[in-house]
Amino acid sequence: MTAHVPDGDSTTSDRPLRVGLIGYGLAGSVFHAPLIAATEGLLLDTVVTSDPARRQQAVDEHGGGDHPLTVVDGPDGLFARADQLDLVVLASPNRTHVPLARRALESGLPVVVDKPLAGTAAEADQLAALADARGLLLSVFQNRRWDNDFLTLRRLLDEGALGRVHRFESRFERWRPQPKGGWRESGDPAEIGGLLYDLGSHVVDQALTLFGPVTSVYAESDVRRAGAAADDDTFLALTHTDGVRSHLWVSALAAELGPRFRVLGSEAAYVKYGLDPQEAALRAGERPVPGAAWGTEPAAAAGTLGTPDAERAVPTLPGDYPAYYAGVAAALRDGTAPPVTAGEAAAALRVLEAARRSAAEGRTVRLDTPAAGA
Repeated sequence: MTAHVPDGDSTTSDRPLRVGLIGYGLAGSVFHAPLIAATEGLLLDTVVTSDPARRQQAVDEHGGGDHPLTVVDGPDGLFARADQLDLVVLASPNRTHVPLARRALESGLPVVVDKPLAGTAAEADQLAALADARGLLLSVFQNRRWDNDFLTLRRLLDEGALGRVHRFESRFERWRPQPKGGWRESGDPAEIGGLLYDLGSHVVDQALTLFGPVTSVYAESDVRRAGAAADDDTFLALTHTDGVRSHLWVSALAAELGPRFRVLGSEAAYVKYGLDPQEAALRAGERPVPGAAWGTEPAAAAGTLGTPDAERAVPTLPGDYPAYYAGVAAALRDGTAPPVTAGEAAAALRVLEAARRSAAEGRTVRLDTPAAGA
């Protein structure tokens, strides 16, 4: 797997890899563009958006420097410049992920896709097969693997600080009693909206990454808010092959937020409240700078480890969203594995599909082929 080399360009290891970004809404402007711009070896070359205000925003935020930013109205304008690009990033609505990823791969371009990669695991597997056949990178942006609390929990697990884990509780909850509208809250299945495929993509990916394959899925999924058309209050119970049970909540109607993590083991428990600060920082216009503090939180926000008889605060490791695109750049340069693979995304989608079926049919769904984690 190598970088796409523009025609007539004597590319060397120190030439920045040129990135085309499709979509400049929340995902594109808050997450992808700033992280691409902050990554050594990557250059934001082209942005696709038809919205005049977003076009101006992209120029204002990323149009400076020695290399001018190209802004085009639609994907056709980007693919017309395919020979000038090394990577395409899809931050467009979910319904466009599969056709645009396929088009990019067929154009000879590596692809990063915002989660979810597709609406079904079968579609994800087909894209993965196409990428493999072309020898191209296909990765999925699962930034929550680099949340501060997740990195801290992984270290605790690696150290054996909890003993044998038997239950993993994870909550991604918000208080948004009024629907915002838009495709994410649409009831049209073609939009692949709702919290199950939005925040659920994160909590399921984290559970699989930590505790491996899943053999059964039970879910409850509801539309609670007046005027909402897609699920906004969902619970999942996963049984992993090693016996760990993951209980996962995603909700837009949590007037009081539960712990982000509550992990119970044979020797101790880890409990952590609050969300990683990186999204809020990016929304506020802050940017990661090499050598400067990033992804840190106040000491008072630390989680706790222990038992009712002996408990201590655990300083939270810094979050590290920049690590994702650093890994993508390394994969393109050196042929190493991408930070998140399409196979891992397909495994998460098998769980999400089973959860949707479980909620609709009111039963536990067993997976004949366990959905594997990282």
